[in-house]
Amino acid sequence: MEAPVSAGGPPAGRARTPVTVGHEQLMALIDHTSAVIYMRDADGRYLLVNREYERLFRLRREDIVGLTDHDLFPGDVADAFRANDLLAFARGFPVQMEEEAPGEDGLRTYVTVKFPLTDAAGTSYAVCGISTDITERKLAEQEVRRLNDELEMRVRERTAELEASTRELDAFAYSVSHDLRAPLRSVAGFSQILLEDHSDALGEQARQYLDRIQANVARMAQMIDDLLHLSRATRVELRREPTDLAGLAREIATELRGRDPDRDAEFDIPDRLVAQGDPHLIRLVLQNLMGNAWKFTAHRGDAVIRLSGHEHDGVDVFSVQDNGAGFDMRYAHKMFQPFQRLHSASEFEGTGIGLAIVHRIVTRHGGQIHARSEPGQGAIFRFSLTPSPAGWVLR
Repeated sequence: MEAPVSAGGPPAGRARTPVTVGHEQLMALIDHTSAVIYMRDADGRYLLVNREYERLFRLRREDIVGLTDHDLFPGDVADAFRANDLLAFARGFPVQMEEEAPGEDGLRTYVTVKFPLTDAAGTSYAVCGISTDITERKLAEQEVRRLNDELEMRVRERTAELEASTRELDAFAYSVSHDLRAPLRSVAGFSQILLEDHSDALGEQARQYLDRIQANVARMAQMIDDLLHLSRATRVELRREPTDLAGLAREIATELRGRDPDRDAEFDIPDRLVAQGDPHLIRLVLQNLMGNAWKFTAHRGDAVIRLSGHEHDGVDVFSVQDNGAGFDMRYAHKMFQPFQRLHSASEFEGTGIGLAIVHRIVTRHGGQIHARSEPGQGAIFRFSLTPSPAGWVLR
């Protein structure tokens, strides 16, 4: 009957026999590794090298034993090797460092572990070194650093270009807000004088023409304001702080009612609705969304504009909803682009820039915006103001 065999060991009941590893077996082991292995005595004389050492430095082991690094390498290389040997002797435990040695194609870099060998009395009599060639890795790291430096330089150059472009945009914005407004005010002023002081001398058609001039002047002034808001939404520094959307919405509702006091519309706004974001930019978001809702409910006697908020997968989502004209979702992809309109100017006035402003502000905050609607059934705009997890979809 065979003796039972235990997992991972000899048959049960059979004693383990210690294996004595001789010099030849140890040499066979170190000769079949890709690392460079060597042993030097306390005076720096070679006691042993493996086959990889012979191959790399084109030397035979019998020619090396008894020599020092100063017999084999340039002085600075030998000095560095000796200093590292003495460090291992002094510390008394394994130490790791990088070393360089000459090769066929120039200096090669090695990561080396050196540790002292001690006798029965605890005295260190030799140091053993194990070196692994990491030259290719070092070259790759240098290339990565070079590419990073080059990328950083390009980023600096591009940043300088963007700063120059920003200065040009600032100059343009200044020109728009001052140089263009002055002639507009002049056209509006003179047309108003004609209507007020010379109305009797004008025919009905002439008065209609002046009314059109004033309406278009007002529209162009609004477009200038919207373009400046669009530019500001892109360039202004973003300041995040707790912002009460409900408070802003009540202010905007008061402004809308003040412009058209004859309108009978209901605003449904919660007591408090706080988000982290730039209060000035968030006001622009609500101003445009609520302004659109006010505009597109103009033909309803029971107009309702509602602000609300909820949490979806840990992200705060805010909504502006109305029961106005709505729109066809087939054209929804156009609505956040500048100058794109889903209704004719004769039906609903506007510049077509407001939702582009909203989209840029929401995007700058790291959020998303989405709209749902049907013609005649109102619209709802949902948006977030914080970066969302990967794959998160606004609902």
